Amino acid sequence: MTGALAGISMDAQEVADSGSTLRAIESRGYLRCGVDVGLSGFAERGEDGVWRGFDVDLCHAYAAAILGRESAIRFVPLTTAERFDALAADDVDILIRNTSWTFERDVGMGFDFAGIAYFDGQGFMAPADLGISSARDLHGARVCVQGATTSALNLADYSATHGLDMQAMEYPTATAGLEAYAAGECDVYTNDLSSLAGLRASLEDRDAHILLPDVISKEPLGPVIREGDAAFEDVARWILLSLIAAEELGVTAENARAQAQNNPSPEVRRLLGADGDFGERLGLDNRFALRAIEAGGNYGQIFDRNLGAGSPLQLRRGLNAQWTEGGLLYAPPFR
Repeated sequence: MTGALAGISMDAQEVADSGSTLRAIESRGYLRCGVDVGLSGFAERGEDGVWRGFDVDLCHAYAAAILGRESAIRFVPLTTAERFDALAADDVDILIRNTSWTFERDVGMGFDFAGIAYFDGQGFMAPADLGISSARDLHGARVCVQGATTSALNLADYSATHGLDMQAMEYPTATAGLEAYAAGECDVYTNDLSSLAGLRASLEDRDAHILLPDVISKEPLGPVIREGDAAFEDVARWILLSLIAAEELGVTAENARAQAQNNPSPEVRRLLGADGDFGERLGLDNRFALRAIEAGGNYGQIFDRNLGAGSPLQLRRGLNAQWTEGGLLYAPPFR
């Protein structure tokens, strides 16, 4: 394991040392965004060939902010096993693909996390007729889980901590795990709760399955870039933060341009590039945040459309609400 991680770190450093990611994107003319191969609500390619989802909309915001056009993008679908190798090898510029920020990934694998786009946690999905109401009832259960993930490690820790003697049934992809669960190869399925909600929505009879209330881990999901490119790390971080700040400040896709012209708030004007030189300091132009917001809306609009009230998943904001609403979303000031 150590040797593999060392190899990834070396490749990532070579890529970072070869030049600025931002300049490479501008020279190429499009952003390469690594996304899931297909996860309802986050990244899914429709029969019309169009990619949709929470992560997809974030990718569009990045393309709009950096290149001026939300369509200046190439989506690269990646499995869990492929994602880090692809980023290290410079096959993608940024990974926005339900990836948890952990110490090992940040420090030991040659990557940097640009922030937290979604506060998640691992849970369990079970057949409603199984008659259980808590993960503590799963002693001896067969549990479908995706291998080579933090989910598998968390399951082992939880089982050992509570003496549950669970049997992990590992599968290479989330879809393979779901198919095994649906076929009765295991009793319950574990994954991040956001993923479980999307997977449950794809089942033929979603109401025959429930999400247990237990949350057994912290899974902060966010954009990942190669280590060693401080300039692009700033760009990746502040594009995300601009979407979060926009929601707090009442700036939407529909009113952003008018707000830039008419809002007297100094922070709104700085955010939208009407005052100050914040974009230029990032190596962009000063209207980068305005374009990111217009591409698909502020953070709340993106969440509601793909995951929340306006979506089939109907997820509550929870920890992903603004700090003013009891959540953890908090953007440092544009000052």
